[in-house]
Amino acid sequence: MKWKQVVNTTLEGVTGYTIQRQKLPTRPAAPQPKPMGPPMPARLEGDVARPPTDLEADRLLRAPVFILSPPRSGSTLLRSMMNSHSQLHSPIETHFRRISTNLNTDPVRQAVVALGHNQSDVEHLLWDRLLHRELVRSGKPTLVEKTPSNVFAWKRLSICWPDARFVFLLRHPLSIARSWHEADPVKRPMHEAVRHTFQYMKYLEEARHRLPGHEITYERLTADPESELRALCATLGIPFEDGMLDYGRHNKPTDFTKGIGDWRDKIQSGRVQPGRELPAPEEVPEMLRDVAQKWGYI
Repeated sequence: MKWKQVVNTTLEGVTGYTIQRQKLPTRPAAPQPKPMGPPMPARLEGDVARPPTDLEADRLLRAPVFILSPPRSGSTLLRSMMNSHSQLHSPIETHFRRISTNLNTDPVRQAVVALGHNQSDVEHLLWDRLLHRELVRSGKPTLVEKTPSNVFAWKRLSICWPDARFVFLLRHPLSIARSWHEADPVKRPMHEAVRHTFQYMKYLEEARHRLPGHEITYERLTADPESELRALCATLGIPFEDGMLDYGRHNKPTDFTKGIGDWRDKIQSGRVQPGRELPAPEEVPEMLRDVAQKWGYI
């Protein structure tokens, strides 16, 4: 008799109980993670942004205008005023530069190369067609695009459209940060607002020193909109139109939607509102002081 049986027999004689191994329930298999989509293939070897080989064949847009600015700088106001001009079409923020191509098979990559393109070339063709379609549907001759994150891609925009024109829209750096914070105070604490908006300012400062363009400040635009718009129109080679000052008559309510532009009551009034009082120099955080000085605010 095995020792386990001896122990059980003895235990049963003394206590009336026996020891038995309990079978544990089968542990359910760990849930498998949901399959993710196939990984994006690496970009084609040697892919670089480059100008169009044949401007006439490769680009439908002619001399587009890009407003470069940080968020909360009045770009929706300027866009709305420019869109009210009979020759300018300025749609909502299109975020077109986030649209990329996925050359996911060897034959399609082979074909793209055989046609003389790289991956960036194909994206440029797509961007140009998308914006050109929007322009054609408007019936106007000139497109104006204002997505704030375009400041991070200013080099590529100038490469994609060699004839592009640029408008640099500035605002007091601390006013920008405060406005971004106030749009969602819980999710955007002030220290994060300063850090976040500074990234845009840094690239805008780089762009305005590397590209030719027309400069406007939010403060001047709200204080004397007619003078600022007249100067802008002169730079673009078009006549000033009074309707630019009454942008509410020319823009749809759906143009003011969160995620594709400003959406708050001030912009939806349809009329230029006074800007906020400028911060005192001693209020400007250290991170923003250099930009504030370069932009002439302190």
